[in-house]
Amino acid sequence: MATVLHINSSVRQNGSLSRQLGGEFVAKWQAANPSGTVVTRDLATSPVPHLTEQMMGAYFTPAEQRNADQAHTIKTSDALVDELLAADTIVIGAPMYNFSVTSGLKAWIDHVARAGRTFKYGANGPEGLVHGKKVIVFVASGGVYSEGPAAAYDHVTTYLRSVLGFLGMTDVTFVVAEGVAMGEEAVAAAVAKGRSKIEAIAA
Repeated sequence: MATVLHINSSVRQNGSLSRQLGGEFVAKWQAANPSGTVVTRDLATSPVPHLTEQMMGAYFTPAEQRNADQAHTIKTSDALVDELLAADTIVIGAPMYNFSVTSGLKAWIDHVARAGRTFKYGANGPEGLVHGKKVIVFVASGGVYSEGPAAAYDHVTTYLRSVLGFLGMTDVTFVVAEGVAMGEEAVAAAVAKGRSKIEAIAA
């Protein structure tokens, strides 16, 4: 059975274009896959804890050697990794905050980037273990960062492409709604462009 993991990270419940466009894509996917499953993870309404020293210690302790506190600490990370590995398609809402991803999305990444589970160290260095996934990332930004003088400030698409690729996810498509702080016409144009991209992806 096909499964989508839908991750939202915008702190805005209303007026969020990353939520809106990501939701529209998931709705089209559900219509095309009526027997499929959608697992939703909202990192704003149900945030995952940020990385701690205890958590890091649990990550690098073999399961059979973890004490009770470490076993409890790592439960959330294990559940998030299980969700990721079980999904065929991952949809990520990733608005740009201060030129990068939200702190909630970064915390999720810190939970799922797990040596031995989502990547491993080999003779030739690290190797991603999360294969066969299709990833669609919905990015929204107030300014224009895909080109022009502000392009160097885009640490959303560059970072996510790098970290997802590090984990083995190389089939990544970005749907970018940018310039949305530049007036209603700019918002309408960004939404129209995003919907056109969704139609192309869903086709």
